[in-house]
Amino acid sequence: MRIELKFSEDIPIIRLSGKFLAGSDGPFLRQKVNDLIEAGSRKLILDFADVPYIDSTGLGFLAGSQKAAQAAGANVVLASLNPHVRKVLDSVQLTQFFVIAESEAAALAKLKEAPLPAEDPGAAPAKPARVRKRPPTGGA
Repeated sequence: MRIELKFSEDIPIIRLSGKFLAGSDGPFLRQKVNDLIEAGSRKLILDFADVPYIDSTGLGFLAGSQKAAQAAGANVVLASLNPHVRKVLDSVQLTQFFVIAESEAAALAKLKEAPLPAEDPGAAPAKPARVRKRPPTGGA
């Protein structure tokens, strides 16, 4: 599998190509998603336009990435799933856990309209940072 990272504005798009099979692809992709989230990305697209096949390793990666993204308050959209990949996701009932878009452009539109937890007007306000004051230093 080949992995390409590009950005559209501030949204990372991870383009995948080739069969998503057991091996080092899953852990490498999971690390890439985690790195982007740790760097502050809260909106991500995984573009499957050139992925003709996915196996259980790919499904495990997707589930793990979605769980990590949710824990960090990030939104992930799967884009351009071909019929086989969509069928596999449907057969193991994972489709319901993902936002899915027909194309990369549709995924960008979904992410631009989706509020992040911090942008959600119904979300609780963030707690202000605590500031510790230093005691005055003695001097002459």
